[in-house]
Amino acid sequence: MKQRQFTIPKQSTDVPVKNPFVHKLNLGTVDVIKIGLMSFTIAPIRVVIAGILLILAWSLAAVSLMFQTKEDRQKPLIGWRKMLKYVLVKLCRSIFFVMGFHWVKVKGQQAPSSVAPIVCIAPHSSLFDAIVICVGNELSGVVSAVDHTRIPLIGKLIQFTQPVFVSREDPNSRINTIKEIKKRARSNGAWPQVVIFPEGTCTNRSCLIGFKPGGFYPGVPVQPVCVRYPNKLDTITWTWDGPEAFKVLWYTLCQFHNYVEIEFLPVHVPNAEEIKDARLFAENVRRRMAVCLDCAVTDHSYDDCRLMLRAAKLNIPASKGIIELHKMHKSLGVSFDAMKDLLDKCHTHVLNESIDIVTLDEFAEYLDIPTSENLQKLFNFFDQVESGKIDFREYVVSLCLVSGPASVDDTIKMTLQLYNHHQEGFVTRQNVTYIFKQMFRMTNEETEQLFLAVDSDKDGKITYEELRLFAQSQPEYKYLHHAYQDGSNGLPNLCALDDTFLGSKYE
Repeated sequence: MKQRQFTIPKQSTDVPVKNPFVHKLNLGTVDVIKIGLMSFTIAPIRVVIAGILLILAWSLAAVSLMFQTKEDRQKPLIGWRKMLKYVLVKLCRSIFFVMGFHWVKVKGQQAPSSVAPIVCIAPHSSLFDAIVICVGNELSGVVSAVDHTRIPLIGKLIQFTQPVFVSREDPNSRINTIKEIKKRARSNGAWPQVVIFPEGTCTNRSCLIGFKPGGFYPGVPVQPVCVRYPNKLDTITWTWDGPEAFKVLWYTLCQFHNYVEIEFLPVHVPNAEEIKDARLFAENVRRRMAVCLDCAVTDHSYDDCRLMLRAAKLNIPASKGIIELHKMHKSLGVSFDAMKDLLDKCHTHVLNESIDIVTLDEFAEYLDIPTSENLQKLFNFFDQVESGKIDFREYVVSLCLVSGPASVDDTIKMTLQLYNHHQEGFVTRQNVTYIFKQMFRMTNEETEQLFLAVDSDKDGKITYEELRLFAQSQPEYKYLHHAYQDGSNGLPNLCALDDTFLGSKYE
């Protein structure tokens, strides 16, 4: 199947690149036969041996942590615990060897933590990228969510490496993370290196997406590390649109050999300008790595992956403009998370002031954003006929798809609230047609047929009760019923917004 194409803006490159978040694994007849045979012979043996080694590594880490005080965990490891790190390095490398990673080709030389406190690994494409941490003489610490310590077996190993923990619940987490990295960077090598995956999510290695600047804010030297998997069959790659984690793991176990190349580039020491601008620092490191990898760079980011997840959940193709809308808002200084607040504000404007058709100046006023060339582009995105006016409700619906409720049901709730005809408790034929076309990609014929079926009294409008009864009686439209089952005297209030649609795969 041909992959969707994304065109990179001219400031990045003029060459179109493949969608970095899609990986299609095309298994040939020989591949299927090999996986079938290995599944009943070598792969189970590998699982047993790797499991024994993992349990042994976990036991050593657990014993070390058992006798540590809270104060001890705030200091670099010393004595027998530091010696234990070298044992765990060998155990972890042995686990990868058992899993089929027999030959690991290493280019360049890893710098000590006193020279490069941070190791920057890209492209991040797999569960197996952790092998980079095992090729050195000691286990490096990673920037990890504190929740990861609760993962069975793996959690203790992560905790033993003394990672820099981040917490979504702590509003000061980002500041504390930067402080902690700076503290370790100034320890003259007493602390192990901190490992970051600056892309923030897994890609298919076709290009380097935008680097998140978090690991570059401390302004300390960084050693870039490039990872390649030159295998004939790519069972390694794990993206949001591709084989599931278990399949990636099992298919990889069913290969005779898995090749990986790790290249340590010279340490990148930031200049004065890069120290002041973490984004510039991150971008310069990214471009150095792209040259080494001989791949393109793209302005797609971690947030784009989140948007694609939302688009997939709502059954909206990327061609509908969900990514373009995000880019336009980003150019206006409106971040992905800030769009939720903007949605809430715009939704309230429509309900309280019955707003529909607006001009550019009115559009700027409701968004509380000064009129500019970028705002004009966003306005033109909805003004397809160049009339100088747009339906503000259409903008809010699109904003809802980009940053709002995580389900189709919640999106319908908001949409029908916006098109509630003069707050009289019904939706007109024209608005219902628009809603169904937007939400479910129906054709004109399909929306007409659905409208006639729902409009039981044939008065040219749909009441909430008509829609509720129809949705209850027609299983194929059960998703409509869910939107109204918690209220009968009008549309329910907009539910609380969150970003729980983002799976742990990308945390």
